[in-house]
Amino acid sequence: MSDVNIQAGLDLAPKQAGEAYSSIIELRQYTLKPGRRDDLIALFEKHFIEGQEQAGAHVLGQFRRRNRPDQFVWLRGFTDMEARRQALQNFYYGPIWREHRDAANDTMIDSDNVLLFKPVSRAGEFRLDLGNRPGQDASGAAGGIIIATLYTFTTPVEAKFVEFFEKEVVSVLRAAGAAISGYFVTETSENTFPALPVREGEHIFAWFASFADEAAYESYLSALSESDTWTATLTPTLQGWLARPQEVLELLPARRSLMHHHFA
Repeated sequence: MSDVNIQAGLDLAPKQAGEAYSSIIELRQYTLKPGRRDDLIALFEKHFIEGQEQAGAHVLGQFRRRNRPDQFVWLRGFTDMEARRQALQNFYYGPIWREHRDAANDTMIDSDNVLLFKPVSRAGEFRLDLGNRPGQDASGAAGGIIIATLYTFTTPVEAKFVEFFEKEVVSVLRAAGAAISGYFVTETSENTFPALPVREGEHIFAWFASFADEAAYESYLSALSESDTWTATLTPTLQGWLARPQEVLELLPARRSLMHHHFA
């Protein structure tokens, strides 16, 4: 990982006891060597989840990118930027990474596509209980599909856009079948652990949603395409704000991912 060699679908309800608070979120997108993704996931889920959490990070989710067989995407959180610095220093200069870094790095082509985010508001935070993570012996039960949508702006995201998203967009997405799990804007603070680079100088609004399965996701896409409100009103308004077309990451939760679709 560069210089150091190194449940979605939840209601946006008041925070409950045991939930991890992450005011800083890392979205990490890796390009792997052909055929090596399952090797990295096996290594990650055996050694790097508890190892990072013992160091002070929150490992929120790890995913196969749907229809992109050499892409691995994962999310981790921290209580603040100083906690991030301490956690990353503890982990990447500690014994677990030292023992397994060569095997991990051997699967990778690129690990520097990293974005830092912060919640827009308390309403937009992830609500994930670290105690609910599947254990080492968990089966490969389906975790649904997670969608991460990235909107890029030429300037910092304005409160006016956030209000538009919360009041106009969310209701239409939910009506179409999306379970919204959180939304965030770029964290612009200086990178507190420069051994791991992040993308800087960008202004991004990211929102996450989940679906029970591919049929539910396809139904959602169909419902949006048939919605006059979405196609004739909201989409043109969104396009007027954005610096480039939206980017959609379609993600399949790995076996031990904390973040997955919540099956009621």
